[in-house]
Amino acid sequence: MLILGLAILIQTSQVPGRGFIQGKYEDNFDTSKQIVSLGGNSWLTVKARGGSEKVTNDGWINWKNTDAVFSTYIRLAKPGTLKVYGLLKIPEGESTIQCTINNISKNLSISGKEEQEKYFGSWDISHTGYIKIDIRGIRRTGELFANISELHIAGTAVDANTAYVKNNKENYFYWGRRGPSVHINYDTFETGNDAEWFYNEITIPDGNDVIGSYFMANGFKEGYFGMQVNSATERHILFSVWSPFQTDDPKSIPDDKKIILIKKGANVHAGEFGNESAGGQSFLNYIWKTGTTYGFLVHAQPMKDDHTIFTAYFFTPETGKWNLIASFSRPATHTYLKRLHSFLENFDPSTGYISRKAYYGNQWVVNTNGEWKPITNMTFTGDATAQKGYRMDYGGGEENNLFFLRNCGFFNNSTKLRSAFAHKANAEHPSVDLKSLE
Repeated sequence: MLILGLAILIQTSQVPGRGFIQGKYEDNFDTSKQIVSLGGNSWLTVKARGGSEKVTNDGWINWKNTDAVFSTYIRLAKPGTLKVYGLLKIPEGESTIQCTINNISKNLSISGKEEQEKYFGSWDISHTGYIKIDIRGIRRTGELFANISELHIAGTAVDANTAYVKNNKENYFYWGRRGPSVHINYDTFETGNDAEWFYNEITIPDGNDVIGSYFMANGFKEGYFGMQVNSATERHILFSVWSPFQTDDPKSIPDDKKIILIKKGANVHAGEFGNESAGGQSFLNYIWKTGTTYGFLVHAQPMKDDHTIFTAYFFTPETGKWNLIASFSRPATHTYLKRLHSFLENFDPSTGYISRKAYYGNQWVVNTNGEWKPITNMTFTGDATAQKGYRMDYGGGEENNLFFLRNCGFFNNSTKLRSAFAHKANAEHPSVDLKSLE
C-alpha cells in the first residue's frame, strides 16, 4: 500500500574527500566509485546468540561477535571486476575482517580511530543480477570490530545501471530495507460498476510465511482486508477502513469524519490506526497455516444518510464457517466497491532480504442484482521503491490458473511493471449464503 527517488553518487579523483584518500591504494583506485550506504542496503543475516549487532541509518552498530554476518546487496547490470572498499574506523585496537562474495573470501587487517577508506579486494563477476557481499569479524583486540557506514564499489562491473538504494531522501533507507511492495489491480470492466460483494482466496506456500509479511486479499478504494505474520507466535486477520479526513494522526480526525465500529466478531480487537493515513482498524489473532486456502469476503452497503457500511468476513476451512471480523461505518461516503486490488508487502525492515510469495485465486464480485461475476484479468504494479529501481526483486503473474505476487529476497527474474495477466474463471461461483451473513 505504500506508494513511495534515483541519483548515482560517484566519487571522482578531482576533489579529495569522503570516499577515498588521495595517494593511497593507487594500484586499486578507480574514479567510478559509487557509495553504497549500509543503512539502506544491508541486513544482519546471521545473528549471534545474545548479540546486540544492528543495522541503523548510519551503518552497523555494536559489532562484537564473530558469528554475526552483515550482508549487503547490489544489482549489477553487466559482468566484470567488482572492487569493494569500506569506509570505517576502529575505536580501539586492531581487527581482522572478512569479506565474502560468491564463496570467495578475503581478509583485511585494520586499525586506526580516524575514519578511512580501506580496500577489501577485487572479485571477478561472471553474471549480471544481484550480488551479496557478506562481511564478518574474524578477530579483534578492541571492544568492537569496526564502525562501518559505507561500502564503496568500483571496477568494470559497476556502471550507472548498478542498482541499490541510492539515498535516504523521503526516508528511503527505511522503505528500501522493507523491500518493494507489489500489487494486483483487478480489471472489473466485465463485472459492472455496482460491486456489492468482493470474494477472494489466498494460499501461502510453505516457507513463505516470513515475519513482517502482509498478504492483502481484498483491497478497495476505502480500505483493505488480509492476513499478516506479526511474530513467531502471532498472526492477524486484519481489516481496516480509512477515514475520509486525510491525516496520519487518528486523534486529529473530526468527529463527523471518524470511522465508527458497528459490530465485530468474537475475539476481534478494534480501534484506530495511523501513520499511513488513518481510520478504523480491526484484527483477529488467528494462527493461519501455509498450504491452506483461506477465503475473504467484503461487503459494501451505501446508506441514505451519506455513509457506507463496510463489512469483512473470513472463511476458516478448519471449521467450514464464515467468521465476522468487523463492520465499519464510513461517513461522507456513498459507494459500492471500487478499485479492487490485492497486494503483498513487508512491514519489518529487518526481514527485507527474505523472499515471500502468495497465490490469489477464484476472484468474484456480486453485483446489486445478486449476480456472481468472475474476475479473470489483472495488471501487475509496484510501489515507488520498485519504480525507481532501488529494489528490483519483485514479481507477479499467473501460475496454475492462480494469480501470484512475490517480493524481497533479491531474486533476479523480476516482472515488468504494468504487465497484464489473466486466468480462467472457475466453472461455478463459491457457495456462500450471503443473506445469512447480512
